[in-house]
Amino acid sequence: MSGAFEIEAAQMGLRRYWLARGELNGGRFGVADGNLDVSFAQARLVGVDFSGLRFSSLLAHDSVFERCDFSRTAFDHVLFGATGYRGERWDELSWPETVFRECVFARTRIPPEAYFGNVRFERCVFDGARLRDLTSTHNAQFVGCVFRGKIQDVNFWGTERNAALGRDRNAFSGNDFTGAELLGVAFRHIDLDAQRFPGLPDYAVLDRIDQRVEAALAAMADWPDDETKTKTVRSLRFGADWAIKYNDGYALVSRKRFSRRLPPGVRDQIFWMLVNYTDDQQ
Repeated sequence: MSGAFEIEAAQMGLRRYWLARGELNGGRFGVADGNLDVSFAQARLVGVDFSGLRFSSLLAHDSVFERCDFSRTAFDHVLFGATGYRGERWDELSWPETVFRECVFARTRIPPEAYFGNVRFERCVFDGARLRDLTSTHNAQFVGCVFRGKIQDVNFWGTERNAALGRDRNAFSGNDFTGAELLGVAFRHIDLDAQRFPGLPDYAVLDRIDQRVEAALAAMADWPDDETKTKTVRSLRFGADWAIKYNDGYALVSRKRFSRRLPPGVRDQIFWMLVNYTDDQQ
């Protein structure tokens, strides 16, 4: 990943793109013809300005982006940590990591279902970036990152089952979500206590969620047997099962987003039942 920075025209089938390799320090990124379909392979870019650019495609493989600015950058298609870069068949034996370190993604447009691949984000800032409908994140790692703004329907994973990566855990720690609005965000096999989340009165990280749910269900025994009670019981049991399966009984609970089909008053009541649970209720 050393040597002078080179960017050359390349073609794969009908696709014409730019292949970038080597090291680039500072400056504004650009290509000769304005066709921002770029693959970065064994590249190292430090302090490079990508702000405001619109990429029809960005692919990164075995590369490092350090202190780069992706503010207001838009990606029509992106592979943050691709298995390769020339369209060759992957041998599934090794999968080099791409790292984004201390980069800024402010109001960056990441497309729904973007493929993250084997990528590691270290101390990056996602400030109002479009983080929605992102489920292809199984191999992505986040360490010491800051998230601000709305994050909706995104999965984060702590376990790793791809042998080519040489690890069984994804690093996920020290991330700050206190400035984020979390809507349908799932943390799977992740230590919630190792992150910072917005707190009360809207959010709470709770342990022993199964016990808290059972206590809430007991308190609901005298509720009328109507549709509201049925939906509440279903939501509580689903949430408890999910927390036990994916996070050893821990859960991040949102007062506003708990079972959106329930009336706001019921959501508030259930939220505080879960938060205020004590051992005396066992």
